[in-house]
Amino acid sequence: MTVAGPAEPAGRTRPVPAIHVHHVSVRFGDAQVLADVNFDLAVGNFLAIVGPNGAGKSTLVKVALGLLRPDQGHAAVFGRDAGDVPEQIGYVPQLKTFDRSFPATAVELVVTGLRRRWPARVRRDERERAVAALAEVGAAGLADRGLARLSGGELQRVYLARALARRPALVLLDEPATGVDYLAEHDLYDLLERYQRDSGATVAMVTHDLAAARYHASRVLVLNGRVFGFGLPDDVMCDACLQEAYGHVGHSHVPHTHTPRARG
Repeated sequence: MTVAGPAEPAGRTRPVPAIHVHHVSVRFGDAQVLADVNFDLAVGNFLAIVGPNGAGKSTLVKVALGLLRPDQGHAAVFGRDAGDVPEQIGYVPQLKTFDRSFPATAVELVVTGLRRRWPARVRRDERERAVAALAEVGAAGLADRGLARLSGGELQRVYLARALARRPALVLLDEPATGVDYLAEHDLYDLLERYQRDSGATVAMVTHDLAAARYHASRVLVLNGRVFGFGLPDDVMCDACLQEAYGHVGHSHVPHTHTPRARG
C-alpha cells in the first residue's frame, strides 16, 4: 500500500518545490537501492525520511546533494539540477562517519561551511561569522576547542553551526541524532525548528526515530527502496503503511508520543 498526499487541483500552477525527485533509481552492482522514487517537497516544510536499515535513505540524500547521479531519473533543488546550488544547502552528515582525531578546532570546522574546504588560515571576517553561527546553536564557548575534545552532542552542535553559517534555504541532515544523548537530540530539533521559523528554510532529515518524525515533521517520506508513503505524518505513518515498509507484521509500528505540534 502506497500512501500519497492530496492531488493538486486541476488548472493550478504548482510553485517550484524545494526538492524535486523524479523517477529516481539507483543501483550499486546487483543491488537495487532506490527504485522509481518520486516526490516533491514544498518550500518551508520539515521532512522526515524514515525506513529500515538499508532502505536507501542516505543514498537519497546524496542524490539531492548532487553527490550521486542516479541511474535513472533526476533530482532538482529549487528548480535547478541537484548539485548546482551548493550555496543554498546546509548539510549535517552522520557523526559516525567523522574522524574526531583530525587536528582542527570547532571554529575551523564551521569555516569549512563558508569556504567549502579546510582553511589554511581563518580570516577575521570568517571567524566572526563562524562564532556567530556557533552562538546561534548555543556553542560559542566551543569555538577554539579541538574536535577530539567534543562530546557527541557538542560536535553535533558544531556541525549544525557549519550547516547554518551560510544561512541556507535548505538544510539536509543524515541521522543527526545518532550518537547523541536524549537532551542533545531534543535541543537539535528545537534549534532546527527555530531556524526554520526565523528563516523560512526547508528542512529534510533522515531519522530512525518514528516519534521524532511524527512530532517534529510536517511531511514524512516512508522509504524502503521505493516510496511507501509521502505526505502528512498522520496520513502516512499508519500501522499498515509502516508494517509494509519495514516488512514486519503482527505488532504495531505507530509511535506513541505527544500530540503532534500544530502545523501551518
